[in-house]
Amino acid sequence: MQEQYDYIIVGAGSAGCVLANRLSADPGVSVLLVESGPADTDPMIRMPRGIGKLLVAGNKHVWDYQIDPGTGQPEELWLKGRTLGGSSSINGMVYVRGTPADYDAWEAAGCTGWGWQDIGRQFVALEDHQLGAAQWRGAGGPLKVSIHPAGSPLCEAVIGAAEQCGIPRVADTNDVATVESGAFGYQPQNTWRGQRFSTARAFLQPIRARTNLTVLTATNVLKINFHGGRATSVSLRGKRGMREVGIGHEVILSAGAIESPKLLQLSGVGPAALLREHGIGVVADRAQVGRNLREHVCLPLQYRVRSGSHNPAFRGLGLLGSLWQYFTASSGPLSHAAHEAGGFVKTRPEVERADAQIGVSLHSLTVAKTNQVVPEKEHGLTFYSYFTRPESQGELTIRSADPDVAPAIKANYLAAQADRDAAVAVIRWIRKLVAQPALAPLVVEELVPGPQYHSDEQLLEAALRIGRTAYHVAGTCRMGGDADSVVDPELRVRGVEGVRVVDTSIMPTLPSGNTNAPTMAIALRAAEIIQADAKRRETEAAQHQPEFHELEGQQQ
Repeated sequence: MQEQYDYIIVGAGSAGCVLANRLSADPGVSVLLVESGPADTDPMIRMPRGIGKLLVAGNKHVWDYQIDPGTGQPEELWLKGRTLGGSSSINGMVYVRGTPADYDAWEAAGCTGWGWQDIGRQFVALEDHQLGAAQWRGAGGPLKVSIHPAGSPLCEAVIGAAEQCGIPRVADTNDVATVESGAFGYQPQNTWRGQRFSTARAFLQPIRARTNLTVLTATNVLKINFHGGRATSVSLRGKRGMREVGIGHEVILSAGAIESPKLLQLSGVGPAALLREHGIGVVADRAQVGRNLREHVCLPLQYRVRSGSHNPAFRGLGLLGSLWQYFTASSGPLSHAAHEAGGFVKTRPEVERADAQIGVSLHSLTVAKTNQVVPEKEHGLTFYSYFTRPESQGELTIRSADPDVAPAIKANYLAAQADRDAAVAVIRWIRKLVAQPALAPLVVEELVPGPQYHSDEQLLEAALRIGRTAYHVAGTCRMGGDADSVVDPELRVRGVEGVRVVDTSIMPTLPSGNTNAPTMAIALRAAEIIQADAKRRETEAAQHQPEFHELEGQQQ
């Protein structure tokens, strides 16, 4: 008899761990969670600043992809999580939710049930927030959210400079009352007592003993197999070799905005011409699979400062001291998330709501002779900034029917004029921030892009040169109410049965900020939808089931 599970979840990342937790809560269903990468046992995962060792090509905990920025620039490397917890185990731990308007725009565009009233309550359910409960903030949830400790003189100078630019200081930069108009403060982050708090730690570890949940690591899903348009099994390759596993109810793709559309295309769901080009039988001609790729273009502006950065703590004897702090007390610079402070700003008076996110990091980086990125010897400060609502769209396509061949990815950075204008405005706004009396005395000079860039044309040139991924890839299996969308508002793949997608790929547009927290909220909402659908099926089946006495009478 073929091995079979009611639900097969592909990818144990930020969405997959949440789904496994919620769906396996019903002891009457069986759940298989399949992860391509290894378990999350490396100590660098638990250490927040271990990302310096994790985010490198060839590391077993990441997928690495060479991508075409699409702007005449050299190829760029994209890295995505490949371990239990997915990207939440290797990311910068920045906890940002976006604005209510982001999700209300999804609903207005046809994604019924995905407005703020539905998605906002998912964030509340997620959170065990250091600041406690509020109308749109949670306490007692599975996910720990901390605020970076206040008091750094350099952070205080930056926040003070933001106030001098008209941006209020707030305790919670995710607060819905301030986030749309702009706010600055210390960074909310997914850490707890100086350690990373990934989705694997929040959602998977507490339930690993459930007998109806099976977790496979180091196992690749090569293909979804269909019969008559319905998904019937998946082909796996792992520690037990090649095998097929049957699908009882459905397979849920939570492999991310690159691997989920890739798997659909390899399985015969995608643009028909592309599939035929690679000898793949067409199960459903879905032209939008792999399109609508969205990404925030991060602009890292670096400054030399007189003191207060952590550069010395990441080098030589300073690094040894930082390691001692971390391993003896889970404190010090190695316990920090990617940004110590940050917030949202309106880059121009005419914009209706905040249109840029700025992350403040107390370090500056340089490229060593070994081609490794390392902290500078002198003190430095970096503003990681981007336009939050990009209009540019890229594309992802398979290059072979071989699942081991990476897809072709064209990011198409800053192709839309709105994105170009906003990139220039972001750089100008940060320069205005740096010039404020609270911060200017601490700054020696601008290192990147440099003062030689000053006209709009030059600043755009600089943005194209220094712009890079923010690790927020999304949109490649777009949700919508229209017939061309890849998934409907219940996240079912159009044109086939028994397949859903639940990850960043379903986002019609990017939310205004980092994508990790929204991915968890999406998964919670998806679990509600999937469980409600299962109850409907049970009710319908019961209504169509003849009662025993009716069957008995027929037999007589």
